[in-house]
Amino acid sequence: MANGIELMVAAALCIGCPPMQNETLPTNLVQLNDDGNMITEIPLVVGGVGLDQDAPVETLEVILRKKRKLSDMRDWINGKHLRIATLEDYPLSYTELLDNGTRIGHGVSFQIIDFLRKKFNFTYEVFVPQDNIIGSPTDYDRSLIEMVNNSQVDLAAAFIPSLSEQRSFVYYSATTLDEGEWIMVMQRPRESASGSGLLAPFDFWVWILIFVSLLVVGPIIYVLIIIRNRLTGDKEQHPYSLGHCAWFVYGALMKQGSTLSPIADSTRLLFATWWIFITILTSFYTANLTAFLTLSKFTLPYNTVNDILVKNKHFVSIRGGGVEYAIRTTNESLSILSRMINNNYAVFSDASNDTYNLQNYVERNGYVFVRDRPAINIMLYQDYLYRKTISYNNEKVHCPFAMAKEPFLKKKRSFAYPIGSNLSVLFDPELLNLVESGIVKHLSAKDLPSAEICPQDLGGTERQLRNGDLMMTYYIMLAGFATSLAVFTTELLCRFINSRQEANANKWATHGIGRAPNGQSIKPSSRWFRSFRRLDGSSGSGNKQLLGNSTHGQNVTPPPPYQSIFKGSDNAHRWRHAVGQMGHGGHGVLLGGADPNGVGGGGAMGGGVRRFINGRDYMVFRNPNGQSQLIPVRSPSAALFQYTYTE
Repeated sequence: MANGIELMVAAALCIGCPPMQNETLPTNLVQLNDDGNMITEIPLVVGGVGLDQDAPVETLEVILRKKRKLSDMRDWINGKHLRIATLEDYPLSYTELLDNGTRIGHGVSFQIIDFLRKKFNFTYEVFVPQDNIIGSPTDYDRSLIEMVNNSQVDLAAAFIPSLSEQRSFVYYSATTLDEGEWIMVMQRPRESASGSGLLAPFDFWVWILIFVSLLVVGPIIYVLIIIRNRLTGDKEQHPYSLGHCAWFVYGALMKQGSTLSPIADSTRLLFATWWIFITILTSFYTANLTAFLTLSKFTLPYNTVNDILVKNKHFVSIRGGGVEYAIRTTNESLSILSRMINNNYAVFSDASNDTYNLQNYVERNGYVFVRDRPAINIMLYQDYLYRKTISYNNEKVHCPFAMAKEPFLKKKRSFAYPIGSNLSVLFDPELLNLVESGIVKHLSAKDLPSAEICPQDLGGTERQLRNGDLMMTYYIMLAGFATSLAVFTTELLCRFINSRQEANANKWATHGIGRAPNGQSIKPSSRWFRSFRRLDGSSGSGNKQLLGNSTHGQNVTPPPPYQSIFKGSDNAHRWRHAVGQMGHGGHGVLLGGADPNGVGGGGAMGGGVRRFINGRDYMVFRNPNGQSQLIPVRSPSAALFQYTYTE
């Protein structure tokens, strides 16, 4: 390494060196002036655009022509004053009118315009159409399309959706600013649209099939039992009535059991099959109901355009916006909603204030508000901040509105120029750089927090049952009471008809009608009368009885009161005396040889025999019909027995 003395010697020697004869700089050297600006003209690089040596001369001429055109456009716009039209579409574009009458543009659109102004050195003034609408061939007057088409302005700086009918009036920029998404906002429902309360665990068709099985299984069991008895000739298994089978099916569903005890194996399998089915069904219902009330995902009743169309839901959007023209235009995707405009289900508001539309239409009237995503996010965020001052902790108060997940409409949006304008050639490359770098997207959401404001599912861990969840329970109770009232009315009507018929039959018998010559009664000849006689049990064969009939009214002496078995009271003496008289009269005797004086033999109290059956104590008496009657001795069973014969 050279030291300081060597460097000083080398400098002194260079002073005496002759000057260089060739002062020509290298050909590829780029020279800068004192200000740091480039003064060397860079030649056109052909290889960078994918051209080879055999490229046609016309292609080179086109590239050179475009370059000269851009250079000429830069010279033309330098210092020029432009007229720019826009829309009141907060936050993408909106204006402010100063006291001196000057209108200033704000929003994402004018942040882009200010960037272009600084780059190309021009000035501008802002205009807004009288009706603040985009415009269409059928809605042309006082619109933005009219101003651009008539060259009243040099360009339209707004996020204008690319609609098919407007292309014949304006020229959209080749660079797409974004793909606009229009979202639905509605009142937040109290319960999820996936189901409400008790009906939530099962699908609609599952409930229908359960109801059908409840009506069908009872008659099916009844028919199969009859067929089985007729094919086998079994006399031990008595066929159950249709009413018994129907109540068994219903009782199994309600987990109430049944008093039916079939003997045949096939009948037992029928009963067991229904029980297994009900057990599995109720287990699934209980598990799904618990999951729904605690872990179910919250969904909205209106998520897509089809939901609005099928349910005929009122909705509101901005007058003269992309949604209205997409509905009114035949070849657009939303043209299926055109009939809703004719039926007054669609409202297009002239108010550009989104907060007014949200409170007036959504909060008060329950409409669905359709708006583009940036405006919706800003609107809900500002509403959230306001309601946060009212209630600090209650999240349901903070977020009374919910936003659908699926877009209502998707359209590409861009600036618009008059047809034949050259500004697109100059501005589009710069706009493309802003879009590809994510600056446009950043400007659209820079005033919003990173977290989602008022999501569809608030994510609360607590889930308390409300009246809405129990509404089906109330409906079931009302339906049950109404059905019982109808059945009770029918019973009164039938009883009234039967009493009138019995009165008429007694009247005929008094006058000699319905009596044989020997004085015996004869059956009425009318089939209608005979049916009523079968209903009240006056005729018929065997031991058959209708469902619900009781033997308490028949000539059967009930067993003694429970206290009379172990207490030598007068009641026990009278009961044994009465039974003894019936025994001497041919109606029955006491088991154990009880005499009319109440002195029995062989029993604990002389009126019966104490037996130990199936591990339980019973007092065995003989009924007047000759059958043995068991009276339980154990206290709980005795209490039920006492209640049965005394109440």
